[in-house]
Amino acid sequence: MSERQISFAQALREGLREEMRRDPSVVIIGEDVRVSSFGVTESLWQEFGDARVRDTPISEAGFIGMCLGAAMTGLRPVAELMLGDFVTVCMDQLANQAAKVRYMSGGHAEPHMVVRVGVSGPGVRVGAQHSQSLEGWFLHVPGLRVVYPATPYDAKGLLKAAIRGPDPVMFFEHKLVYGVKGPVPESDYTVPIGKAEIKKEGKDVTIACYGYMLHKSLAAARRLAREGIEAEVVDLRTLSPMDKETLLGSVKRTGRMVTVEDGCKTGGVGAEISAIVCEEAYDDLEAPIRRVAALDLPLPANGVLEDAALPNERKIIDAVKSTLKTSASA
Repeated sequence: MSERQISFAQALREGLREEMRRDPSVVIIGEDVRVSSFGVTESLWQEFGDARVRDTPISEAGFIGMCLGAAMTGLRPVAELMLGDFVTVCMDQLANQAAKVRYMSGGHAEPHMVVRVGVSGPGVRVGAQHSQSLEGWFLHVPGLRVVYPATPYDAKGLLKAAIRGPDPVMFFEHKLVYGVKGPVPESDYTVPIGKAEIKKEGKDVTIACYGYMLHKSLAAARRLAREGIEAEVVDLRTLSPMDKETLLGSVKRTGRMVTVEDGCKTGGVGAEISAIVCEEAYDDLEAPIRRVAALDLPLPANGVLEDAALPNERKIIDAVKSTLKTSASA
């Protein structure tokens, strides 16, 4: 019997339902979570009621603060930010409060909360204020975990691990993966936070990516394979803490690296990956690291212009071939 296939959004909903049934302290907080405009929390209110699925006013600062307070008093809240860009409205609650309360309380306050940074990233022509990739900001905030799954299997397993864990977790969801389908077991399982996964093995170059860019990177790797170039594709899954062991092990095998993200290039996740590799595996590199990322500009709503500003398969392939050309001529 073939393994069942469900969508990314269905996998998240299943993970939430299982954890709410398992643990009565798990609650959902956010705007329109009862009706679920984007499908993830659909039908949960009907099962768990107002006490555990709570609609809030349009005030991200207010309900993220409420989420932290609920966590500190014993609940395990999962807050939903309807759009990833809205994380800017509640930065004080996240960076100054949730990330630091355990340390400032000497471990007496436990901020075990999950913030689903839903509908993140570019690609659907909604302009500069609704297309941002802000996950890189949170790598610079000690005390927060940053998770960014790309597949339904990882989405469910990482969400369950985040809910059960002791730390505040920023759980990013790219708007273009909600409909992506993949195999997901019906049995209970978790995916460990802080562990990357090699989605495709290869010997010629490492492609490090996450989120929606995993799918672009795999597509590029398949095209490269037809030309005899075997790329190893590493899905980070967790951005903080980053799995250095898997990244460095891959680079030691391939000698080359390309990073791929749909956030801006300057100060991005790719820059952090590059720094790690240069500090800890410089002698294993046979060519300079190449970074594929969005251009450093507010993303336009015009489709032609947005596509020009974003990474794609062609840009990934060109970056890979550039590393191979450089090492061959060195």
